[in-house]
Amino acid sequence: MGARHHPLRRTQFPGNEGVSWLAPEDGHRYHAVLRWSDQHRLAAWLESEERAHWHRRIEDIATEVSSERQSTTGMETWFSLPGTTVQAPPRWKMVLTTFLGAYPFTLLVQWLVTPHTTGWPLPLRAAVFPLVLLPVLTYLVMPRLSRLLRLWLYPYDGH
Repeated sequence: MGARHHPLRRTQFPGNEGVSWLAPEDGHRYHAVLRWSDQHRLAAWLESEERAHWHRRIEDIATEVSSERQSTTGMETWFSLPGTTVQAPPRWKMVLTTFLGAYPFTLLVQWLVTPHTTGWPLPLRAAVFPLVLLPVLTYLVMPRLSRLLRLWLYPYDGH
């Protein structure tokens, strides 16, 4: 799928972080991925007269096939199952799994890296931790940990 990013008018709708249009390689079905700073601002946009106006303008050339909406906080992508529409695990399970993945690496960074950065300015010292930890979690730890814990994260419910 190709993606195109278009910001909405931010002055009228604060909290809008843009929309990406995902176009499939085959067919004519597009998906809009809206990004907002919080649920309240998204809800205001979804109920706004401007959004209704845009829907009226395109009603002769486009139809909304489904009103299905998925809301994520961002961490769900660590726990997604490729090629499925399985719901993300409960947040408490995501928190516990993330803690299990992050704690050992936090301990390692504190033990191996922090002693060598004590003379650095605070903003630079503070940047080291996420610069090391986030890529390690995103690309190495969380995909493996979510696979390892998949039966607990996604218990089979018989459906």
